[in-house]
Amino acid sequence: MHTVWKGSISFGLVNIPVKLHAATEDKDIKLRQLHKKCKTPIRYKKTCETCNEEVSPEDIIMAYEYSPDKFIELDKEEMEQLRKEQEAKAVDIINFVKLEEIDPIYFDRSYYLSPGDGGGKAYALLRSSLKDSGKIGLAKIMIRSKEKLAVIRPYNDTLIMETLHYPDEVRAIEEVPNIPEKIELSQKELDTAKLLINQLTEEFEPESYTDDYRTALMELIQEKLTSEKGVEVKQADNVVDLMKALEESIKKTKPKKSSPRKATERKKA
Repeated sequence: MHTVWKGSISFGLVNIPVKLHAATEDKDIKLRQLHKKCKTPIRYKKTCETCNEEVSPEDIIMAYEYSPDKFIELDKEEMEQLRKEQEAKAVDIINFVKLEEIDPIYFDRSYYLSPGDGGGKAYALLRSSLKDSGKIGLAKIMIRSKEKLAVIRPYNDTLIMETLHYPDEVRAIEEVPNIPEKIELSQKELDTAKLLINQLTEEFEPESYTDDYRTALMELIQEKLTSEKGVEVKQADNVVDLMKALEESIKKTKPKKSSPRKATERKKA
């Protein structure tokens, strides 16, 4: 499992070397956009509207727009130094709370925590302590140049860390449009709704739920691959200007385009 972060967790005088691994993955089916006319994959380029030219990564700087069309430039080296200073810090558990005290709206992403070299006993100590106390640890961590609030809790035989949104990242309820105010409901309506809820209540078993749309889309793709030939990029019958073609090839230095079928097979592999 790929390691996305290495560091340590500390609570009190206990320090635990740990590694962070993404606990979830995106299973969406990736589709490419083709030019309807020639079936060539569409590519996106970063361009400058003023200079009317394509911009390379080396020519791009970072800036903050403090008012419309007014920017303050941020030096990459200063930003990198700031990031390193924050990443160098251990993940300090600030305090301990109950899981049910945190509304699900605050949860962002989940990561598995594994012990680093020599950290097995301290890891087991934290895991057992959290299980016995029924509490979870609230901490801060720097991931991908952003400081995140996070909780650390036991999950089966491992520890899991879940990043949280800060309160100012959660939009105010007052911004939600068309929320009905107090509406009179009869007792019969409430009783009937509760009866329906009780009849549909089951124990949560995540394995029994599947992405029906993704399954149907993959079946459609497989059906088309079986019954039709994959779309290939059309090549010109002849080259009028050989030198011009060579010069364009040198500029673009594109790898040979493969068919969507081959691209699909590579992703499966």
